[in-house]
Amino acid sequence: MAGTLHGSKASGSRAIGILKDLVSRPSGMIGLSLVVCHVILAIISPFIVPFDYKLQNSALMLSQPSSIHWLGADHLGRDVFSRTLMGGREALLVTGVATPLAVIWGGFIGILFGLVGGRLDEVLMRVVDAFLSLPWILKMLVLIVTFGTGIEVLIPTLAFFYGIPVIRIARAATHDVIARDFVWAAKARGHGRISIIWRELLPNVLDTLMVEGAMRWSWMLLAFSSLSFLGFGVSPPTPDWGLMISDARGFMSFAPWGVIGPVIALSSLIIGINLTADALAKALGIDRAQKAPM
Repeated sequence: MAGTLHGSKASGSRAIGILKDLVSRPSGMIGLSLVVCHVILAIISPFIVPFDYKLQNSALMLSQPSSIHWLGADHLGRDVFSRTLMGGREALLVTGVATPLAVIWGGFIGILFGLVGGRLDEVLMRVVDAFLSLPWILKMLVLIVTFGTGIEVLIPTLAFFYGIPVIRIARAATHDVIARDFVWAAKARGHGRISIIWRELLPNVLDTLMVEGAMRWSWMLLAFSSLSFLGFGVSPPTPDWGLMISDARGFMSFAPWGVIGPVIALSSLIIGINLTADALAKALGIDRAQKAPM
């Protein structure tokens, strides 16, 4: 019990130290602030939006920004500012669940096959290479068109396809660790593979997986918004930044305010995540250039 408490305190102290190091860097402070602001807005937006995001008013169609409608109205007379505030909820929900799922399953498979090695490991990597050689949008569209566009389909689809590159990263990190003395000692003591993964390998590749998860989150947000833009994400009238950009693109020449809000919102969130990922990598001493997938 005492060992467990000591381990928990050590983990907590390390997490606090990493957080302090992260926010001490300008990029980390800016990035984390942007991400936290978006998360808070996604939580409280239903209570602070000035108008119902579904409310249509034909008299306001494509009206310009004003003191009442700060970002104007869209082609259906809906308040763009309200829809922009609400637009990040679905994206953060879907990617916030899919990202850890992708890191968990991809990380476990990568560590396991990196430990096993041999012909099975080589076969797995050829399968991974085959998946990575195909455009991601085509792979996901096949499943989405087959099974539907609901959240219950989008989450596992994104988690599956974005977990595949994690396999390569986890496998490479495992190969860096597996030749060390403490792994050989664990094997000599007769520890099983799951025990070696949990006790010896995972603690030593966790930092890499954390940074990889942050990177995957930003790419997954882009993928989710791209799917919504193409009409395969959330369904109207649910507000979503990608869907809003798609709806407003035909009116950009004379009513660009319908695009400006969601573009700024999506860009600021992705920039925030990338800045946070860079600062986290530096705080953990990880070279993102070396850990990038081939």
